[in-house]
Amino acid sequence: MQLKLKGKTVLLGVTGSISAYKSCDIARLFVKAEADVHVVMTPAAERFVSALTFEALTRNPVLTENSESWSSELNHIEIGKKCDVFVIAPATANTINKLSKGIADNILTQTALAYSKEIVVAPAANTQMLKNHYTTGSIKMLKLNDYTIVEPQDKLLACGDTGSGALAEPIEIFYAAAKALLREPFWEDRRVVVTGGGTREKIDEVRYISNFSSGKMAQAVALCLYLKGADVCYITSTGNEGLPKDIYTIDVESTEELLDYTQDALRVAKKGKMSKASLNTPDAIELIQKRPYLFMVAAVSDYTPKFPQNGKMKKTMLGEEWSIELKQTPDILSSLNKDGVTVVGFKAEMDSQNGLANAKSLLEQKDIDAVCYNLLKDASSFGTSDNEITFITKTGTVPLGKADKLTLAQNILKHAKGLINE
Repeated sequence: MQLKLKGKTVLLGVTGSISAYKSCDIARLFVKAEADVHVVMTPAAERFVSALTFEALTRNPVLTENSESWSSELNHIEIGKKCDVFVIAPATANTINKLSKGIADNILTQTALAYSKEIVVAPAANTQMLKNHYTTGSIKMLKLNDYTIVEPQDKLLACGDTGSGALAEPIEIFYAAAKALLREPFWEDRRVVVTGGGTREKIDEVRYISNFSSGKMAQAVALCLYLKGADVCYITSTGNEGLPKDIYTIDVESTEELLDYTQDALRVAKKGKMSKASLNTPDAIELIQKRPYLFMVAAVSDYTPKFPQNGKMKKTMLGEEWSIELKQTPDILSSLNKDGVTVVGFKAEMDSQNGLANAKSLLEQKDIDAVCYNLLKDASSFGTSDNEITFITKTGTVPLGKADKLTLAQNILKHAKGLINE
């Protein structure tokens, strides 16, 4: 899935860490997403990577101590004014401590002090330097001041120590910045449950009944919701590879598991969340409750083996023919307690004559708010990078057209917002 950030401008700050070379990959991710990227470097960062490297990657001049100019926009005041987010990656312990104290003794910290929008900080330093109480206190202070901190990794560090301190993966830093750019008040902190993938019904310990669902549409919906600021619970049979690590993911196999975990997730989603305003009001507790959503994208098996076996059944035991007795699986959308939840179902059909009517009938049959309908040609329609969706509600039908799944997911969320008035 290729996220597009066309029209967005990113300021990338690079400090003097051995992981400064990874900033090149971060810059490349933003450029690939069609963002306009500008770079500011500390003198220490230039010891690891040259400014010329970033100029070649971004096609923009790099702000350094030596390149700063007051006859152009290449200075620590003007460069920030045109940028939508400031990403400091890697951020050394030295820089983190300076940022928290408002110290501006180099070109990057001067730029940060003058910057008025959201700042994303990705620490990278020796474990003990990050665990030092001065640094931990500085990170807490930055969080209190609405900085976004992308937590470092635990691994063998360049200094030879093993522990927390390695720069987060470039894609995680990219997603954190993209979230800062794409966040929407409607979706921010709203609890949303997304189900995805095809359920797997156990025959024995090595075989199962399933379908061709790839889970890509559900991943696209989960990613879009995350980037818009939603509190996403992703329940899937296909894993979350390629998604941000802090999307809460529950792995499931069978329809029964999917039903149980989805119902539990909806119970949690209906609970209130304390607002920032209430934290500053000692004599009152204010609960903010945005109506939760369920996007039921999973392809649920209609039948499951009636008598699943332990171990592996051998061909010699089964003979030339093998009949498996099946029973119907639970109807998840009908079984769920959907009170207080806005529900969007997904319906795939291969019947060109009756498919749309079948999809429309789900609104009443399942008591849901909307259906995303797509007409499949054959098995080759599964696992593709694009899709074609028609968004159906009780008041009308809107063709969303054919597009890549991330673009379709964005359009689905746009129409899903109209299902409630808040």
